[in-house]
Amino acid sequence: MNTDILEMIRWNEMSGHAYAQTKKAIEDMGSLFKPTNSERNFYMPSENNEWTNGMWTGEINIMYELTKDECLKAKALEHVDDFMERIMTMRSIKNHDMGFLYSPSCVAAYRLYGSEKGRDAALKAADYLISRFQEKGEFIQAWGPIGDSDCHRLIIDCLMNIPLLFWATEETGLEKYREIALKHFNTSIHCVLRPDNSTYHTFYFDPDTGKPLYGATHQGNRNDSAWARGQAWGIYGSALAYRYTKSGEAKAVFQKTLDFFLEHLPGSVVPYWDFDFDDGSDEPRDSSALAIAICGMLEMSDNLGDSSLREVALKLLPPLYEMCAVKDSSLSNGQLLHGVYCKHTPTNSAKNRGIDECNTWGDYFYVEALMRAKNPLWQAYW
Repeated sequence: MNTDILEMIRWNEMSGHAYAQTKKAIEDMGSLFKPTNSERNFYMPSENNEWTNGMWTGEINIMYELTKDECLKAKALEHVDDFMERIMTMRSIKNHDMGFLYSPSCVAAYRLYGSEKGRDAALKAADYLISRFQEKGEFIQAWGPIGDSDCHRLIIDCLMNIPLLFWATEETGLEKYREIALKHFNTSIHCVLRPDNSTYHTFYFDPDTGKPLYGATHQGNRNDSAWARGQAWGIYGSALAYRYTKSGEAKAVFQKTLDFFLEHLPGSVVPYWDFDFDDGSDEPRDSSALAIAICGMLEMSDNLGDSSLREVALKLLPPLYEMCAVKDSSLSNGQLLHGVYCKHTPTNSAKNRGIDECNTWGDYFYVEALMRAKNPLWQAYW
């Protein structure tokens, strides 16, 4: 069955285009990094100062695993030096995005190449991440200075950051990392998951008591809508939590967030940037949300040994490839077109950015999906 599915999605064709795009981007970026999003479908070289830079390195690592191109390994290890300098100097660090930054770059470098510098940098990042833990409310503060009452909140994205803490406990034997990861996960799922199985993007707490206050959005269409990428973070984040904990609650959250996601996909499969929109809308789509969800499904199918879940996930790859994957480097140096970083609406606080463009995380999760399609035994970086 798996062989038939892989033939159906033309895996060799897909991975060939992906490899060409990674090589093109390395040529274009030089010693610098992809920024968060493309402009007119092309990335321009950027410093390592965004929350997304680790996923550019992660793309390189995955393509190394697929091709064994030693130039990719050398580039990935060059990036490790930069990530170590970044955490040592605390350059552009004051947020919770340590997993996004250090799991696909430095944890990966340690696992793939035995990089002790990668291990050390990732552990330093884990130390910083737990420093953002708020005892009142039991959550990791997403953004802003610690103690700022306006920033006393979590966001659903952090479910992808806490695997760094589970890894840190496995690596060091110190339970403090795992304990905070578990507390944050439990707080998150009890606050962001709504009765209809959709999710809030962000949730606020009383800074004096830690009492949960209310859910809201920063990047969704409105406070009570389901932001597509946030729903996808819920799918993948709960699958990763299940891997580390075997928690029945994590499994239940995975199923609930996945059910909502699949039930609300448009007929053309690639979701719009918010599930308020459906077939016939002229709103932009967010290809990255589908790539993330596919990876989460493949992660959970591996955890559970569920071949039917894997089959559903792999059937979502062909439309993602056909509609969004870059097949000609003259058109873009990214991997996945038609993503959305932020779209402003009258009811959110986002600024327009990266609308109908490639984005770094979409590129990364797309090539991760290709890797997982090829090798169900692949060891994830998260």
